[in-house]
Amino acid sequence: MSIHAEELKKQFPILQQEVNGHPLVYLDSAASSQKPAVVIEALKHYYEWDNANVHRGVHTLGSRATDAYENAREKVARFIGAARREEIIFTRGTTTALNLVASSYGVAAVGEGDEIVITPMEHHSNLIPWQQLAMKKKAVLKYIPLQPDGHIDLADAEKTITAKTKIVATAYVSNVLGVVNPIKELAAIAHRNGAVMVVDGAQSTPHMKVNVQELDADFYAFSGHKMCAPTGIGVLYGKKQLLESMEPIEYGGEMIDDVGLYESSWKELPWKFEGGTPIIAGAVGLAAAIDFLESIGLEEIHRHEAKLAGYAMNRLAEIEGLTLYGPREREVGLITFNLQDIHPHDVATVLDASGIAIRAGHHCCQPLMRWLEASATARASLYLYNTEQDIDRLAEALIQTKEYFG
Repeated sequence: MSIHAEELKKQFPILQQEVNGHPLVYLDSAASSQKPAVVIEALKHYYEWDNANVHRGVHTLGSRATDAYENAREKVARFIGAARREEIIFTRGTTTALNLVASSYGVAAVGEGDEIVITPMEHHSNLIPWQQLAMKKKAVLKYIPLQPDGHIDLADAEKTITAKTKIVATAYVSNVLGVVNPIKELAAIAHRNGAVMVVDGAQSTPHMKVNVQELDADFYAFSGHKMCAPTGIGVLYGKKQLLESMEPIEYGGEMIDDVGLYESSWKELPWKFEGGTPIIAGAVGLAAAIDFLESIGLEEIHRHEAKLAGYAMNRLAEIEGLTLYGPREREVGLITFNLQDIHPHDVATVLDASGIAIRAGHHCCQPLMRWLEASATARASLYLYNTEQDIDRLAEALIQTKEYFG
């Protein structure tokens, strides 16, 4: 099926409003996507009918809540192509998931003089944990250099990843450049050198079909709120043998097997990493979001965004004085730019007056901003509910912004 974005937009209640007297054009889905009515209804139904703690009570509500929570885990495993349900750990989001890997697997696996390899394009969530781990363990943090358009050259990766490398971590899709990184090939290089491959999937999972086994990722993290699900729910996928070797980093209820006065033992996977009351409603909402996305088709979503991104790149390239960052050809709907010498925050403020929501700032990528020789940029990020008319509105408003600032 092909995507009819105008019809899809009607399924998102928040997109039916006016902002500052204009119909809302939402172009900030890379920060957080909007939620369809079916996800909102799933949350409402859970809280009105099934709300109870999981894995504890034997009463009806507790059983229904537990079934909903664990069925969501099964659904996520199928959605990303995991081999087993116990390889799915629910977290608060991508940030928590990546920190879990660094603080548990990383602390055990990395020693003095070992190497951790990342790229300059990483979101701070996939940079600072490795930076801190390297300092803590006296390891070496290395960067695969970027090509002028922001791509990774696999020859550079081969030179950077060595027999001393223990962890290679990179985003599947850059949240600034729109670059799609060659994860499968990077994983192969990492594995030949005895390292594990950690993937930040925050910007890929909502927009394209992902199969973690085909990618051969050892760890893969993503957030629900960027893929039509609620905030506060995310996923860490890890290969079973790696997760089994790791120690939990949060202790308390639910993650224990037996507790004595002086020592304790942990539950099996996945629950040893889910201490305390889990994010039950979030998991229910994530399951509903997956059903919604699969009803449309991830391949169709990817095609729609790629086509829309091409249209946006062509429209914005026509605006004199506008600088586009990253490769000219785009597979994902993410466009980063600056308009003359107007600060991106001013651009975003003027656009907001016309009902157009974009992101402005360093996008949690300060090292990349320095590489781009820009203190900040503006970013328009697209999703399944955006249309060519939205891009036209953006282009017209940018021309008016340029005229407003003289």
